Amino acid sequence: MFVTRGFHPVFMKLLPQITVLLLGSLVAPAAIGQAPIQETRSTLEKWVEIRGLISKTRNDWQADKETLEQTIALYERELRSVDDQMGKVSTNNTQAAKELAEAEASKKASTDAIERARQFTMEFEGKLKAIVPQLPPPLQDILKKDIARMPANPAETKMLATERVQVSVSILNELDKFNNAVNLFNEKRKNDKGEEVAVETIYVGLGAAYFVNEAGDFAGVGVPGATGWEWTPKPDLAPSVRQAIKIYRSEHAPAFVKLPVAIR
Repeated sequence: MFVTRGFHPVFMKLLPQITVLLLGSLVAPAAIGQAPIQETRSTLEKWVEIRGLISKTRNDWQADKETLEQTIALYERELRSVDDQMGKVSTNNTQAAKELAEAEASKKASTDAIERARQFTMEFEGKLKAIVPQLPPPLQDILKKDIARMPANPAETKMLATERVQVSVSILNELDKFNNAVNLFNEKRKNDKGEEVAVETIYVGLGAAYFVNEAGDFAGVGVPGATGWEWTPKPDLAPSVRQAIKIYRSEHAPAFVKLPVAIR
């Protein structure tokens, strides 16, 4: 009985031939008496043939074994490469999920910020429209274009929140600049007779103003009222107002000038 487990497939194919040759070699001694030389030569030839087959089978198996080992090693390398690629895909998916979550959080923060800006501008626009009549007339002229850009209905406008914020910031900047400076303007003001007289008006911030004509016989003060600025003639203030204007224009040395201020 032959144990065939573990042999190469080529060897298994040659097994019946090898078995026959071996059996032939076993029965050969019985016939030596009849033809000793011929039988001995035949036996040796068969034995040599068997050894050759065995050697060839062993060599073939060795070659096939090396080929199989190389193939297995190649497949193992490819498998490791696939595993590495899968690991990278998993890592990339994790990173992509993280970046997506961060983008969504940033989008939500931006949306919330825009909504807060929209609420602020809507409230600011309402308050600004209410105080526009109380602003100095020259400042109203400066803000005319920006005020015209404000939506008529802040709650239903299609104007972008960013654009509304820009308008609001522009108005705030002009208000701040005017309020923190002394400004001089040429205006016309009605005297007691209802006649319009050319005057120079010096505004001190947003809360007070003083005017005087060229002749120096018409002067007065102005303060913001509920529906607009209120002007009160005070001819005795003409010299002080004229001096303040000259100091503003650098036509007079700096000095303290006493002018009345109404605090409301």
